[in-house]
Amino acid sequence: MQRSTPPRALQLWAFIPYVVMSVVHVIALAVQSDIAGPTKLWLMPLLALPILLSLRLRPHLAIALLVAAVFFSWLGDGAGAFFPGGPELPLMLLFFGIAHIAYIIVFLRTLRLRKMPPWALVYAAWWVAMVAVLGPHTGPLLLAVAGYGLVLGSTAAFSTRCHPLIIWGGVFFLISDTVLAFRLFLSDTMPQWTSPLVMLTYTLGQGLIIAGALVTLRLRKTS
Repeated sequence: MQRSTPPRALQLWAFIPYVVMSVVHVIALAVQSDIAGPTKLWLMPLLALPILLSLRLRPHLAIALLVAAVFFSWLGDGAGAFFPGGPELPLMLLFFGIAHIAYIIVFLRTLRLRKMPPWALVYAAWWVAMVAVLGPHTGPLLLAVAGYGLVLGSTAAFSTRCHPLIIWGGVFFLISDTVLAFRLFLSDTMPQWTSPLVMLTYTLGQGLIIAGALVTLRLRKTS
């Protein structure tokens, strides 16, 4: 009888290009290198690699939603480059909002392992605090920012029902966008080192969510 490949072995191999590019990108931001822009656009395509290597996993809807989340995150990352002259920040909010909705759906339909713990209410408190603090500084984008914060907080909250890797992914994604929001709307209060911090936590968050999702699907396949 042929022995199957352990689920985590394939995951580790498939994530190596993404991890390497993430490290290069964060370092490029820290030293303000010109390669920071191009390397950012490679992040999500490389994160798609482990998903594409898992196309045979079921349910297919879960794989499709993960691909959609990564794809729209890629559009959000490159909104300025892909749509020159367009409203970059609103496009970012739109694309990342769609990505978060895809994550929420796959968390609820396929990846849930437990009930939502009471401590997940901290994400509701986070949303209220963010709207209260940043709202006066967002101008005409108040509703868009509040709406995006709602889906971002929901992603983190619903991740608490999933694999621990996904839970931590939700935490890091939330930290990333929180720091980014302060950089966008209260830029005078944020030091330069918070720029690489945004992408460090972002790449960790995205990577952990996808890793946790694929581990969950593979473990269910072998159970």
